[in-house]
Amino acid sequence: MEIFKYMEKYDYEQLVFCQDKSSGLKAIIAIHDTTLGPALGGSRMWTYATEEQAIEDALRLARGMTYKNAAAGLNLGGGKTVIIGDPFKDKNEEMFRALGRFIQGLNGRYITAEDVGTTVTDMDLIHEETDYVTGISPTFGSSGNPSPITAYGVYLGMKAAAKEAFGVDILEGRTIAVQGLGNVAYTLCEYLHKEGAKLIVTDINKKAVDRVVHDFNAIAVDPDDIYKQDVDIFSPCALGAIINDETIPQLKAKVIAGSANNQLKDSKHGQIIHEQGIVYAPDYVINAGGVINVADELYGYNRERAMKRVETIYDSILKIFDISKRDNIPTYLAANRLAEERIERVAKSRKQFLRNGKNILNGR
Repeated sequence: MEIFKYMEKYDYEQLVFCQDKSSGLKAIIAIHDTTLGPALGGSRMWTYATEEQAIEDALRLARGMTYKNAAAGLNLGGGKTVIIGDPFKDKNEEMFRALGRFIQGLNGRYITAEDVGTTVTDMDLIHEETDYVTGISPTFGSSGNPSPITAYGVYLGMKAAAKEAFGVDILEGRTIAVQGLGNVAYTLCEYLHKEGAKLIVTDINKKAVDRVVHDFNAIAVDPDDIYKQDVDIFSPCALGAIINDETIPQLKAKVIAGSANNQLKDSKHGQIIHEQGIVYAPDYVINAGGVINVADELYGYNRERAMKRVETIYDSILKIFDISKRDNIPTYLAANRLAEERIERVAKSRKQFLRNGKNILNGR
């Protein structure tokens, strides 16, 4: 891998390699863009087959966070940490405290959070060494479980998508297929049920299915059958890459709006559903409630303020549809354009020399 060539192609700012022999820490911090503010992105721990895979993942995920944070209207850039190791076998206190010291050494350019393979406990250990971490225990001022907030944002984004597809954002009487019934999807189903939507659901976890069927009068189907249901809205809330060559021909829904990450297997699939007239709410915009929530911790967490910011997801989704129609492009590209235009506007407004920039955490 030609690292500098790759970084230049997508305009990355910084790549930091972190090694601590005594704890076994091998981590990579990627900072993509800090135009809007310090880079925010989680710390992921994974058993990468090669160091090159870890580097590529860190870079890819950091760039994704730039777009996610920008589209969410946050004054934050994009970054990511990947830790090479087995999250079930290789963790120790010293490892995360060492990572905290490396993050502290970046002096606020990067702020981390929980991600795949890491937990609130791990974030608390990082917090022993730095304040540049979110998603810590509520006793330290954290916002707690972000799932309900994420679900609320998905619900509002779905209503915006319904308005685009059907002319009104009312979900009462709409039939909605929900794929995956984890914490976010359960709360989403609760919102939908309260509004009077009809739910068709699936999950490989039978207990999760039974719970939603019981609580919200949902109809359960086999996982392989969820795509072909005669529904108004398909809501993917589990796996990524589920909008693909095999599933698109089965879909009868007019709207795709769910919490899963990386729903499109390939960019061509975004083009295909666009040409078919399916209204797609881009995943990294509609599921941004979690990052909006943890970002509020940087100012001293206030739930009411965080929820008001999450409500802007509705307007962001509508803006994406407007850009899609304005530029005649699929909505996944329109989401990128929304983020890029915001970064460009802010970059132009910051031409003036400023000796000391404001620190988001301490105001100095």
